[in-house]
Amino acid sequence: MPQHLVHPNFDPIAFSVGPLAVRWYGLMYLLAFVAYITLSRYRAAKRPGLGWNAKMIDDALFYGVLGVILGGRIGYVLFYKPAYYLAHLTEIPAVWQGGMSFHGGFLGVLVAMWLYARVQKIGFWSVMDFIAPSVPMGLAFGRLGNFINGELWGRPTDVPWGMIFPQAGDGIPRHPSQLYQFAGEGLLLFIFLWIYARKPRPAGAIAGFFLAGYGVFRFLAEFTREPDSFLGLLALGLSMGQWLSLPMVLIGIGLMVWAYRRAPAKT
Repeated sequence: MPQHLVHPNFDPIAFSVGPLAVRWYGLMYLLAFVAYITLSRYRAAKRPGLGWNAKMIDDALFYGVLGVILGGRIGYVLFYKPAYYLAHLTEIPAVWQGGMSFHGGFLGVLVAMWLYARVQKIGFWSVMDFIAPSVPMGLAFGRLGNFINGELWGRPTDVPWGMIFPQAGDGIPRHPSQLYQFAGEGLLLFIFLWIYARKPRPAGAIAGFFLAGYGVFRFLAEFTREPDSFLGLLALGLSMGQWLSLPMVLIGIGLMVWAYRRAPAKT
């Protein structure tokens, strides 16, 4: 009988300091924020012509966090369980019970960055183009947190690296899809986007690259990720994550085409 990898089933608490317990997922969020600030400040220092400073970066993070939390929760409610939450309105704010949507969080960030751009009196695309290259590493830490928690596991598989997730309760080897997403929409997207953003690009092009790149990596990863049990696969055998990613790819490509046709590259 072949031997399969088994998820380590980590203790959800990374460490404790007196009565304070620090959970792995919270630690991953902290590392995501640190990565954003570190990478953004580095980019601002290397490209002073972009006009960003430390205070602007910190303020953008504050707006972004609010957008992620509010948008992520509202997106989950509307995209995944609208009927349930319509019947249980008081549970909508209960984010501690789980249930966040990346695509909803992304829409929330768009709104938050639009408000930030208005407050700062700078162009919306200038904001999006600046923050986009620093986002994938934050996504990578989020997916690492999913893996450590043993959640959002993959579909059954017979590949040699298939992993048994005790949390699934069935003893079936599955794709470690969280690690695929860590590598794809996290590390690879960061590398491609960071290289692309090193040179001046037309306003909106970098944001479009991020949209299309994330959509492609997420769409592919969804083929190995277990669909939500309450949804299953939808039309054409695609998951909800794939249907939500397709518009990102199309809009991202369209945005890049629009950006290059509209204006030449700027510093």
